[in-house]
Amino acid sequence: MTRLTQLKQHLKLATVVASLFISSALQAQKTIAITQIVDHPSLNAIREGIIEGLAGKGFVEGKDLKIVFESAQGNPTIAAQIAQKFAGMKLDVVIPITTPSAQSVVQNIKTVPVVFAAITDPVGAKVVSAMKNQGGNVTGVADIPPLKEQIEFIETCVPKLKTLGVVYNPGESNMVSFVEGLRPILQKKNIKLLTAAASKSSDVKTAAHSLVGRVDAIFVGNDNTVISGLEPLITASLESKKPLFVSDPESVDRGALAAYAYDQKQMGRQVGEMVAEVLNGKNPGDIPVERAQGLKQSINPKTAEKLKITCKLSN
Repeated sequence: MTRLTQLKQHLKLATVVASLFISSALQAQKTIAITQIVDHPSLNAIREGIIEGLAGKGFVEGKDLKIVFESAQGNPTIAAQIAQKFAGMKLDVVIPITTPSAQSVVQNIKTVPVVFAAITDPVGAKVVSAMKNQGGNVTGVADIPPLKEQIEFIETCVPKLKTLGVVYNPGESNMVSFVEGLRPILQKKNIKLLTAAASKSSDVKTAAHSLVGRVDAIFVGNDNTVISGLEPLITASLESKKPLFVSDPESVDRGALAAYAYDQKQMGRQVGEMVAEVLNGKNPGDIPVERAQGLKQSINPKTAEKLKITCKLSN
């Protein structure tokens, strides 16, 4: 055997080994898909937290994890199209962020594991049948609002609160649950509830102006429609001297007065750790739906100064 022939055989063997190595690496790599109803700072923070949570459990994007991401741009029809697209792909886990995206995903994906994030009422939204022992292919983290504590926090900022305004999208089932949950709490405190509908982000300005002259404060839940169009509501709040309270810290950074809310990135990490369990072989139907952790109070000092309001923050 000539040296040239030996070199050719060695080269061929090296090529086969390299091919096997690459094939093995590709097989080991997991592919997940993330979708959210719209891009805004709160939801983006959740997505960042998911990726961090996965990395902390050994699933690093670009190394042993491939991530596909799609935003529905605030359109439920696009959310359904994204879910259908994911249904036709080879995926290890699908992660819908927000109720509309999760509803579309569970309607279209019946076998691939689904781990949702940021759903106020997952049972009411028919994303899961129960919070535990739910079976099937779905689990996740619910951001069930601490409504009683949120109202008590608002009262520390507005002690003479008599009328509370809420801007919300009645087309989102989680926001219907939010408003209905508020009613008995406010009734016990003799606080009147006024609502204004915003079915799309461009409606937020009109909804805001319909409330500011009739309320003592405005409160927004985890409403993706309203949050994605929050700026007109912040402006109306400042101009009318009516404080705006929100349910995510990122909206406080944008100019709302204050929030008693979940840390969105921490919630994402919680979801990411749950996804890691599924990637390691656990059946999502055997993992109870978790409640988000990391409640915290936030206040925007510049807004507080403009409104001449002092909130009592607890330690």
